[in-house]
This record gives sequence, C-alpha cells and structure tokens, in this order.
Amino acid sequence: MLVLLIVLLPLLAVFLPVMAEAWGRNSCAWATALAPALALVLLLSQASAVLSGEVLLAHWAWLELLGLHISFRLDGLGFLFALLILGIGLLVILYARFYLSPRDPMGRFFAYLLLFMAAMLGVVLAENLLLLIFFWELTSLSSFLLIGYWSHSSEARKGARMALTVTGGGGLALLAGVLLLGHIVGSYQLTDVLAAGEQIRAHALYPLTLVLVLLGVFSKSAQFPLHFWLPHAMAAPSPISAYLHSATMVKAGVFLLARFYPALADTQWWFVLVSTVGLLTLLIGAITALYKHDLKGLLAYSTISHLGLITLLFGLDTRLAVAAALFHLINHAIFKASLFMLAGIISHETGTRDIRRLNGLWHFMPHTAVLTMLAAAAMAGLPLLNGFLSKEMLFVEVLAQQQWGSFSALLPVLVLLGAAFSVAYSIRLVHAVFFDGQAVNVPRFPPHEPPAGMHLPVQLLVLLCVLVGVFPAFLITALLHSAVTATLGHAIELPTLAIWHGFNQPLLFSVLAVVGGGLIYLLRKPQFRALGRIPNWDAKQVFEALVQRSVWLAARLLLRLESGSLQRYMAWLLLVAILGAGYWLLAMPQWRGPLALGAVDGATLLGALILCVASLATVRWHHQRLVALIMLSVVGLLVALAFARFSAPDLALTQLSVEMVTVLLLMLALFFLPRYTPQESSNLRRWRDLVLAGLAGLLVSVLAFALLTRPEDSIAGFYIANSLTGGGGTNVVNVILVDFRGFDTLGEISVLAIAGVGIYAMIDGLRLHVPTTDALGRPWAHQAHPLMLVNLSRVMLPLALMISAYIFLRGHNLPGGGFIAGLITAIALILQYVSSGEEWTRARWRVNYHALAASGVLIAGITGVASWLLGYPFLTSTFTHVHVPLVGDLELASAMLFDLGVYLTVVGATLLILANLGKLSKVRDDGEGA
Repeated sequence: MLVLLIVLLPLLAVFLPVMAEAWGRNSCAWATALAPALALVLLLSQASAVLSGEVLLAHWAWLELLGLHISFRLDGLGFLFALLILGIGLLVILYARFYLSPRDPMGRFFAYLLLFMAAMLGVVLAENLLLLIFFWELTSLSSFLLIGYWSHSSEARKGARMALTVTGGGGLALLAGVLLLGHIVGSYQLTDVLAAGEQIRAHALYPLTLVLVLLGVFSKSAQFPLHFWLPHAMAAPSPISAYLHSATMVKAGVFLLARFYPALADTQWWFVLVSTVGLLTLLIGAITALYKHDLKGLLAYSTISHLGLITLLFGLDTRLAVAAALFHLINHAIFKASLFMLAGIISHETGTRDIRRLNGLWHFMPHTAVLTMLAAAAMAGLPLLNGFLSKEMLFVEVLAQQQWGSFSALLPVLVLLGAAFSVAYSIRLVHAVFFDGQAVNVPRFPPHEPPAGMHLPVQLLVLLCVLVGVFPAFLITALLHSAVTATLGHAIELPTLAIWHGFNQPLLFSVLAVVGGGLIYLLRKPQFRALGRIPNWDAKQVFEALVQRSVWLAARLLLRLESGSLQRYMAWLLLVAILGAGYWLLAMPQWRGPLALGAVDGATLLGALILCVASLATVRWHHQRLVALIMLSVVGLLVALAFARFSAPDLALTQLSVEMVTVLLLMLALFFLPRYTPQESSNLRRWRDLVLAGLAGLLVSVLAFALLTRPEDSIAGFYIANSLTGGGGTNVVNVILVDFRGFDTLGEISVLAIAGVGIYAMIDGLRLHVPTTDALGRPWAHQAHPLMLVNLSRVMLPLALMISAYIFLRGHNLPGGGFIAGLITAIALILQYVSSGEEWTRARWRVNYHALAASGVLIAGITGVASWLLGYPFLTSTFTHVHVPLVGDLELASAMLFDLGVYLTVVGATLLILANLGKLSKVRDDGEGA
C-alpha cells in the first residue's frame, strides 16, 4: 500500500495547484510541493529495507485473464529513480515559483508537472508490464502538455507535437515488445519476466522482441537516429527542461535498459544493437553540442551525448559497466538539472539564450558564473567533481572490453574523442557566456543576479556535485550497490569509489580528454567557418514537411472516400463484409451440417412474413418519413416478439423499451424535417443497392443455415451452470451484465453517459424555427397539451414508476434489470414532457440529469473499487440471504448496487437527450412541416 501511495500522491494532488492559484503564487507552489514531499518522506522511510536488498511488492488483482493487475515494486533500481524524480522535482517546483512570470498560469503549469511526476513514478515502480505501458504513454502525453505549455509560441507547439509523435510511436513499438514478452513468459508480472531470461533469449521471437523494446527505449531516450526531437523540446520553459530532459523523461528509456537487463541482455544481439547506437549517439551529440549557439540547444545535445554514453555502457554487457552506467546516470541528473536551471537564469535575466550575444556576464552575475563553472566542470569530468568518477569508470570499461574483435582498440579512441568534445563544449559554455568580451548586446541590460529562490535549487545540486566527487564512498556506495543488485538480479562487488586510484591508463585518458577538449575549443573558429559552408539540415523542417505532406495525402484520400454519401459508406461496408465472409463460405466443402432443421410453426411463419413485409414497406416508402417510421416500428415490434417467442424475455423487454425511446426520438426529430425526402438516387445506384442487399441477405441466410445445421458449441453452458452459484441470480442475462461481464457494462454505461452529455452540449441553446402549419397548409392544434393526454399521463406516471421498480428489483432472478427499468422510467417521464410541456415538468421534477448520469457511473465504479479494496478482483460481486420478520428470506447481492448505477445512468442520459429536444421549438414561424 505504501508503494501505491508514493505513485498516487502526486496524481491525486493534480488539482491542488489549480485551486490554490487563487490564493497567491506562494500558496500555489506550497500546495504543489506538498504531495511530492509526502511521497519523498514515504520513500525515504523504506530506505533501510531497500538498501539492504529487500523488494517491496504491492499487488491487487484486476483483470486476471488479460494479465493486468495493479501491482508495484520498490527495489534498489526503483528507489534510485524515484529518489531522483521526487528530489529533483521538488527543487524544480521551488525554481519554477520564481521563474514563471505573473502572466504564466502557474496552477496549470504545476498541475501538468504533478501529472508527469506521477506518470514517471508509475513507470519506475510498476511491477506489471501492462501497467508500466499505461504510465509510459502517460509520460508522453503529460510531457506533450509541458513542452507545449507556452501554447502561444509556434516553436513550443511544434516541439511538443514532434516529441509526442516520436515517443508515442516508440511507445507503440514497446507495447508490441511487451506483449511478445508476455506471450513468451506466460505472464506480465515483472518478477516472472526477469526470472525467465534464459527462456526469453532462447525463444525464436527474441530478436523481434528485443528490437521492439529497444525502439521504445531509443525513442524516449533520444538515441540516434531518433534523437532529433529532444533539441526542439527546448521550447519548453527552463524548469521543464531541467526536469524532463535531465532527470526524468529521457531517463525513462535507460531505466528500461536497466529494468529488462536480466531478461534481454547477455546476447550478441544486445551487444551489437545497444553499444553501436550508444556510441553513435555519444559522438553525434558531443560534436553537435559544440557548434550550437542556443544555450539550451548546447545542453540538449550534451544530454543526447551523455545518454548515448549510458546506453553504450549498458551495451558493453558487463556487470561493472552496468554499475558505471547507473553511477553516471545519477551524476548526469544532478549536474544537468543544475545547468538547465542556470541556463534559465541567464535567459531570464538577459532576455536571450544566444551564446553569441552573451559575453562578459561575470561582471554582472558572479554568483551565477561560479555555479555554472562548477556544474560545467562536473559535466566535463574534471577531478573532485562527480562527473570525473563516472568518466573514469567509463574509460576502465571501454579499455577492458574485447567484444568488438579487431575493432576493440578503436572503441577507447572514439570514446576519448567524445569525452574531448564534452570538455570543449563545457569550456565554451563558461568562456563564451561569462568572459570573452562585454555584455552590451543583450535585450535586458544591465543583467543582474536572480532572486535567491532561483539560486537555491542550483546551489544544492552543485553542492551535491562537489560532495559526491569528494566523498563518493560515503554518499553513493550503498545506493549504487542496491540499484546494481536490483538491475542484475544478484549482488556484485563494486569497485572502490574514491577520488584517487593512482596513475593508470584511465587517468591518462581523462587527462587526454581535458587537453584534447581545450585544443578543440582553441581551434573552434576554423571549425565554425568550415561548418558554415555545409548545408544546414534542420530536423524540425524535415519533420514539419513530412507532417504537411501526410496531411495533404490524408485530405486527398478523405475527399475520395468521404463524399458525404451515407449510401456510399454503407455500400463499402457491405461489400467488405460480403467479400470477407463470402470467401470463407465458398471455401467450405459443404454448407449443410449433420443436424436437421427444426420444424416451423404457423405463428412463427406468420410473424416472419409480417417482418419481411414491414421491412420491404420501409424501403419502399422511405421517402415518406412518417410512413417509414410507422413501418420501422412494426419491424421493431416483430423483433421483440421473436425474442419472446424464442425464450429471450430479457431481450424482448429491452427491444421493446429501446423501440419506444427510438420512436420518440425520431418523432421529435422528424417534426423539424420536411415530410417527404427528395429523390436522390439514380437508377444505377438503385441497382447497386439492390445487388448488395440481395448478396448480403443471401450471405446471412447461408450463414444461418450453416450454423443451425451444426452442433451447438456455446459458452452459454458455462453461464447457465455458474449463474446461481457464482452470481447469486437465476436470470442468466442479468448476471452476465452485472457480474460476469460487468466491466463491459461499466464501459457501456460510461459511453452512454458521455454520449448524453455530448448531445446535450450540441443542442443546448439551439432554437429552431418550427412550422405553424403542416405540408397541406392546415394549422396545428391550438391546444398544445390536450386534456385527455395530460390526465392520462399523470395517472400512468406512478403506475409506470411502480412497474419500473418491480422490473428493477426482480432483475437478478427474473426478466428485468437496471437497463430495462431505466428505459421504462425514462419513457414515463418523457410522456410528462410530451403531454404537459417542458416548463410544467421541470417545475415539478427538479433533477439535474447530468448529475444523475454521472452518479450512475460513479456508483457502478464504486462497487468495483469496493471489491478491489477488499482484496478481490475488480467488480467481483457477492451475495447473501437475510431473514426479515413477517417477510421471510431475502437475497442481498452487491450486483444490485451496480445495477442501480446502470439504472441511474440510463435514466439520466436518455432524459438529457430527449427532454432537451423539446426546447428546440421555442420560436414558431410559418413554413412547411412534417
């Protein structure tokens, strides 16, 4: 339960900052920080257990057949990432309080931030892989909102769209990979998947599974060639960049590399794919970063480079390389978050991020300059700072690897080149911004130091860079050991973390990196001139061109397919169905099965003939709308009688109720339409429709014949056998709806409620000019509410409500239930609107139909949550019998509460639609009518 709370606290607090914004900016920030702070306290309370190697699991069964459960795990790896997410998240909240201007809606900003924080916590703490996918996609959606926070900016909108497209596409690939993992292992629980590493790697689907998972990883962590979205996400405010692109979102991909390491690693496929992509990303990001003039652009490409470094270490596929990767992941989150905040401070105080205009800020912002120099030095990997230690571990691993065969000696050289460029762009970040001339060309002159609240988070992060660099064994060893153990699945002996390991080859490479970086920076001007002669390739322009081209092609295709003709849509639908089903029918050796057809009695034959005649009459006179509606009503009535004839009374009652509501709806709509439909179809279309209708009828006949002459093999036997013992009811249909398939019903009533609200929103405020005469010029009756209808409807109302209550109460054991009862109630109330008018009925029936429909869905959902909280799968029902004096034994079933939710939703949604249609006829005018 505690692990669940860590995830839920930020999620449940999403609305707090929006509400607290009215109390002031400080109150808004405090309200935002409350939930992450509580979650961090809960996390730290489990530190001793997790660091000692325990794995804390929280599990609630949900959809057993699908393998989806609400389950979380807190181990060393999850603890490390949750600590970064919550710790840096709190610092970002403090920083954003002073960064955002009064014009920026702070409540919305913090609400998006909390939503993203909860999504990231869900990713790193999920035990069920399908649940992990849910949170993974939620990170993409919430990051889209954060990147596009400044929606007035075209750059922000385009950057958000690009990020969502790339990471969303990767998420689909990851979903496919996870489904394959579940197929191979037979479980979506992470514990089972990690324990089945040998089984997964030996399976024929392993290469495909690995590629799909890595596509999700590489898209989220901006690995080559999917790295182009990250620099364009820099259009987001600096607090977002500091959070998403240093400590959280881009780390989600490398988190999956660590999480799936026991299941997917230790193969040649893993080594080649992961290490090659990581090395290319490391070099491309480092080289590109040096030549970027935008301050955040430089940091974005440096982030890409460091993520490539971490990916490369995982790809080297050694136990100590994993330790180095996790150590550098911690270090990168610390110094990169501080650097993005410092970039935000510089742009906040100067009005620009263009490095070519930022010179000599040392004289105006010395405090900021010192913090930037320390953070940049940590990024460059200079001694006594945290980046130096993990960079040495990197050199140790690349120098020791032999997996690249004859190219093994090349890997350290390439990594050294990347490290040298890392030093070069770190020098440029400090020298070009704070020295190298005077700050005379900035929009806000003279610049000055920011408020102390903006400096405080940076000071804490830079202090950590120094403390980890000086006291690594004391501060990091336990946390790193726990994370490595959780990643590998077993404990290993970590190398000693110390600021000095003597004169050795990794130290020599560190010195060469610093010297080489300095030389690259000194020779930067010829490089910039050479770069200027190379055609510029802008990923954003290419992406936007592809988007526009896709939109153009979609529009062309839409114009060809969506002509506005319902006949054409139905024709295509029927044609596909006929071809699809007809192909398999023609492939059957014979259509007739071993069973003989049953005898047809006269009543059934007569009903079928009337049904056919009414259907043909509907088609024949469809131009006369009122006649067609009457014929259609006959069809509905005959279908209801057919259900009753073949022992389906529940379906008959439902059909009859739905038919009444439908006829009322159509009558209200037809009142505003012409009496006759104009002739629209040509002779060719009529022949096309006739052929399609004939083929469809023939297809259905043959299918029915083939099924009726074959032995029945239905799931109905299971429901019949278990309806009473499992659901406590003898009405199998109702038990299926509220118990066995209650989740489907919950989804259906949710859709019904949404549809009701949507239709209400469309017609609310709409007023149509209605006719005062019919098509023949005869005036409508002056008495809008006939006395006979008024008196009859008022007498029938209590009777109808009593029948509705009776149908509802007996529904668990006899034909009836919440859906049918809801329709009966809705029809009875609609009759009052029709007979007495909308104003009269509203004055006596003061019910908010929105709230009624919503309460129905809520009650149905609460019954599911109640069983879940009691330790049973979602929507598990129970029943018992109680003895009532003078009445006898009564059955009480929890499914009745669910059925009550169905009843209320049906009543609320139906009345939202039908009762508000009566408001359309407030304004009268002469014209042709129905």
